[in-house]
Amino acid sequence: MMRLGIIGLPQSGKTTLFNALTHGTQPTGTISGKVEVHTAVVDVPDARVDHLSEMFKPRKTIYAKVTYADIAGLDANAGKSGISGTLLNQLTQMEGFIHVIRCFEDENIPHPNGSIDPGRDLHAMDSEFIINDMIMVERKLEKLAEERKKGAGRDKATIERELSLFQRLHEYLANETLLRDVEISREDDKSLSGFGLLSRKPVLIALNLAEGKTAPSISYEHKHSHMTSIQGKLEMDIAQLPDEEARVFLKEYGIEEPGLNRVIRISYDLLGLHSFFTVGEDEVRAWTVHRGALAPEAAGEVHSDMQKGFIRAEVVAYEDLIALGSLSEARNHGKLRLEGKEYPVKDGDILNIRFNL
Repeated sequence: MMRLGIIGLPQSGKTTLFNALTHGTQPTGTISGKVEVHTAVVDVPDARVDHLSEMFKPRKTIYAKVTYADIAGLDANAGKSGISGTLLNQLTQMEGFIHVIRCFEDENIPHPNGSIDPGRDLHAMDSEFIINDMIMVERKLEKLAEERKKGAGRDKATIERELSLFQRLHEYLANETLLRDVEISREDDKSLSGFGLLSRKPVLIALNLAEGKTAPSISYEHKHSHMTSIQGKLEMDIAQLPDEEARVFLKEYGIEEPGLNRVIRISYDLLGLHSFFTVGEDEVRAWTVHRGALAPEAAGEVHSDMQKGFIRAEVVAYEDLIALGSLSEARNHGKLRLEGKEYPVKDGDILNIRFNL
């Protein structure tokens, strides 16, 4: 399940966006200074699931899920001491971040830095992550140097490779380079898995606008990053309406779709994820995998036994199934095919896993 942390300076509209995305009713505008995390699991809107459900009329229809975490306590003032352990623990658990940048003026909601300056606020949070990563990398380098000096334990070549990797990361961070911009080999990526370097995580920049306002022009050319704008307060108000009223409201304001849909779509792209489906009379369900995942990995999302005993996958593309109207017609037209262990699952594939234990 995709897990995204909503971060930003105090009074930027993090909880407002959280409520908009999750149809929540958390109080907004409060500042406690404490580390507080509110989470909610929501369905990923996907019209393909709706169409498949209409076709198969299953007992259950299950959408892919995403967890949003509204993380309070990050104020870009941790300085050289780094981010507190409690807060850091929360941040490192996230697959990526939605960084809310305040772009709205409101004299009743003072900005912690005294003025509205989206570019400054964006840079401040990036700098905070770089400082924190620098502290973590330096600690790791000290441990590796000590490990090399003792000469016992792990393989010497492994220690030397890790020393080289973390020295390289230290050099980038010393030059204020976000680690998202650094090319990392697959082998080195394994060494860093679970290490929780914050500036490596993908980020969706959400420019939080006042109603009817346009987004400021901000240049942000970084890898694994995307910028979008959202009218947070308006979107929250819409999300808290009954469905029929919400549809009328969206039409009235000329909003093509709720911000939730767009943010999730961008988040999927940012994290390199896509969906495949399983169908039948009992259940139509969407599953999430990383792009490039092979058929056995996708099978493992459904059940670990399916990955262990994977034999073949029956596969049909969503577009082909919808066009032909049924699995039997897809088979008759040669669109339902058998794929083996090396098949990379495509976005929208419908899978039936054959396995044996």
